Amino acid sequence: MVKAATDLSYCGREVRKYDNDHFLAGLFVPADRREAMFALYAFNLEIAKTREVVSEPILGQMRLQFWRDGIEAVYEDGPVPRHGVMDPLAEAARGLGLSRALFDRLIDAREADLDDAPPADLACLVNYAEVTGAPLVQLALEILGVRDEAAMAAGRHVGIAYALAGILRAAPFLARQHRQRLPEDLMQRHGGKSEDLFAGRFTPELRRVVGEIADVARRHLAEARALRRDVPKAAVPALLPATLADLHLGVIAREGNDVFAPRVLLPNPFRQLKLGWAAMRGRY
Repeated sequence: MVKAATDLSYCGREVRKYDNDHFLAGLFVPADRREAMFALYAFNLEIAKTREVVSEPILGQMRLQFWRDGIEAVYEDGPVPRHGVMDPLAEAARGLGLSRALFDRLIDAREADLDDAPPADLACLVNYAEVTGAPLVQLALEILGVRDEAAMAAGRHVGIAYALAGILRAAPFLARQHRQRLPEDLMQRHGGKSEDLFAGRFTPELRRVVGEIADVARRHLAEARALRRDVPKAAVPALLPATLADLHLGVIAREGNDVFAPRVLLPNPFRQLKLGWAAMRGRY
């Protein structure tokens, strides 16, 4: 099922290399919509890595403005900036009538990455997960021609859950840069200390913080699945990140909520099998 790298478009190669979860989910998209899906996921990669490729916030703002201008050109029928992602993204957005507001929301959300201060509370973290995760799943649904209310609601919950799982898995990477996304209120409530996190000492207090965030992610997965009877089967490929979030959260739980455990950071060897089984059953 997995294409050779030489058979893939630029967007497909980028997603395969840097966002393998979404690449695997994209393989279950109907062939005539797959390149549009890879263009969407490659666009998300470009804006998501903004903080990692700039040395100053102003440079990050300039990078995000490039993508804002590009999206504006797409919808105003202007000349699209030259970039390996912009042309296929413009073709997908124009050809499939994708919602500009969802693109704008994704770009605006990435401004938060330019501020290294941790979220003040759990509600702020969940909001960050929503604005960075939900529009991506909802655009994926639009690519599949699914726009009904139940599917969009399910997409919101899936986006939040997958983003929260990703935030937990990214904790060691951020800690090495003395950055954290674990909320201040949970850290204080459970007695977690940033210096332990930054030193790679995963204490019982930090495990409790992680456990509470993981519980929120699981609740959003449950909310998404409660809508399953009302969600058309055509929506399933866009919602498959729910299956991946389940896998990631399961590994974290088995490691006692220690996100520094080696198994948490490794790609799950059962991802493709689980995705295939879910897709075959029309479930997420």
